[in-house]
Amino acid sequence: MSTKIRVGIVGCGYWGPNLARNLSQTADCELAVMCDASEQRLRHMRRLHPSVAVTTRFEDVLENPAIDAVIVATPVRFHHPMAKACLLAGKHVFIEKPLARTVAEGEELVNLAETRGLVLMVGHTFMFSPAVNRMKEIVDSGDIGKIRYISAQRLNLGLFQKDINVAWDLAPHDLSIILHLLEQSPISVACQGSCHVARGVEDITTMYLTFKNDCCALVQNSWLDPKKVRQMTVVGSRRMIVYDDTEPLEKIRIYDARVDVPPHYDTFAEFTYSYHHGDVYVPFIKQDEPLKLEMRHFVECIKEGIQPITGGPEGLEVVRILEAASQSLKERGASVPLSRAKQVDAVKEINGEATQDKPAGEKLITA
Repeated sequence: MSTKIRVGIVGCGYWGPNLARNLSQTADCELAVMCDASEQRLRHMRRLHPSVAVTTRFEDVLENPAIDAVIVATPVRFHHPMAKACLLAGKHVFIEKPLARTVAEGEELVNLAETRGLVLMVGHTFMFSPAVNRMKEIVDSGDIGKIRYISAQRLNLGLFQKDINVAWDLAPHDLSIILHLLEQSPISVACQGSCHVARGVEDITTMYLTFKNDCCALVQNSWLDPKKVRQMTVVGSRRMIVYDDTEPLEKIRIYDARVDVPPHYDTFAEFTYSYHHGDVYVPFIKQDEPLKLEMRHFVECIKEGIQPITGGPEGLEVVRILEAASQSLKERGASVPLSRAKQVDAVKEINGEATQDKPAGEKLITA
């Protein structure tokens, strides 16, 4: 392997240009080729990066022995077949969220990367957000007490996806943050949603996750809201955190507020809740672009031979939750245990119902 990690990007649509920009600014890394089915997109990318080769053929990236790693930033239906092909070709892989469409697909990629000694990283960008990491430090310090519940809203008008619903599109961000804060997986998932624009594709969803120790999380997603909302509230037994990613500077506010239950009382008349309202504290956060830190981490993992903090197993756990949420949607919001979601996926594998690598009649690259 050369001194610099030579990387190719497949998919130059919505997010690809941001990845290319940060890769081109990452030390010990060379953006070697950009690939997309749309020649118009490639002309745009060529204007931004005139020295980087472009191609409409995924095979050109796959068969190039000088390419060390590939970033897959295509629609979700192409994640598994493209990543699998790259891993089989001996290339490290970065996949935009979510890792895959099913747990079975994700498990195959994780196992393949492990057996071949390759880096498999998933684009859970908020794990590299200084605000999220500061929030994690506050939680771990015990300052807010025991977490009682987490509420997350990720709403906006569009962008509508054709092959996934709004939960698969937007919820991975908040799910990765919630799993990071709680350091545990949910026991069960319940999800309800509605399809208003495209038949069979939910454009609003509400997901309810149950954790151990009476902790829960609520995740609301929408493509139909007029105002962009990126907010998470972490309610602790002592204090509460409100994280608003749309705020340019004061992204985190800590509220010294809580409800106390009297420890002893003899009659119902003596029972009174105690409401505490204290100050609001805004901690200082050193700003840095999460995507830049994410690309730097990917390159470091390849050079140092270490596991990413958002590796295949972490990405797989998010897919497991999303798959359970999809099962719950089919059952009109019924609670689906995570263990049951695993069993459902296993039955599909046995019956030969697992999703095919390549949809009929489609190429392995799209704009």
